[in-house]
Amino acid sequence: MRAVRLHSDGLRLEDMDRPVPGEGEVLVRVRAAAITRGELEWPVDRLPAVPSYELSGAIADTGEEVFALTPFDRDGVAAEYASVTSAVLAPKPASLTHVEAAALSMGGLSAWQGLFVHGHLQAGERVLVTGASGGVGHLAVQLARQAGAEVVDEEPAELVFDTVGGELPVGGRVVTIAAEAPGATYFVVEPDREQLVELARLADAGELVPAIDSTFPLDSAREAFERVAAHGKRGKVVLDVAGD
Repeated sequence: MRAVRLHSDGLRLEDMDRPVPGEGEVLVRVRAAAITRGELEWPVDRLPAVPSYELSGAIADTGEEVFALTPFDRDGVAAEYASVTSAVLAPKPASLTHVEAAALSMGGLSAWQGLFVHGHLQAGERVLVTGASGGVGHLAVQLARQAGAEVVDEEPAELVFDTVGGELPVGGRVVTIAAEAPGATYFVVEPDREQLVELARLADAGELVPAIDSTFPLDSAREAFERVAAHGKRGKVVLDVAGD
């Protein structure tokens, strides 16, 4: 199979053996893999490493279509096949393409956990989302509105959900995924199958639509990561592994 691997001198597209699933894992044929700004800095202690942790594809043995956020402490999914822990896989939203489903996994979970798990957002509250057009922010805006909150672009707000860092707006509660900051709750998104199931339900009901900034084939991974680091994106950058 072909896979993108990060080395100390950059990204390379390489031929590799298909992974062999271990206990509690399944082999997934990857159809699309979304990428996130800064993620090439995560596995520096275990190079070479496969990037991307945002998956949509099909279980190789059964053909069941699935999507997932995969754990960050192992190889990612920027490859034609990936071995994935079964517990993190959720049924792919039927209404979404594989590119859209991959774009929903990390962004949707980050938004869900920021708003509801850490931010405790309630209906009727004012919420300010920084980076509202980004890969996480545009989903947070949709989820907040769907939950009955009022999305505002200026203070004051009961909840500030920060996705970009820098100087934080004033809020009754401040949650950030960008960087630790005084007075703010900082968190790192975690894989969660049950939350993905709820995100898929909302997507299939037409209440949650992931935005795609751009797609790239697997052999253009370097250009994809250049795009994800650029300013002015609207939505996610996705590797269209299967050419769908």
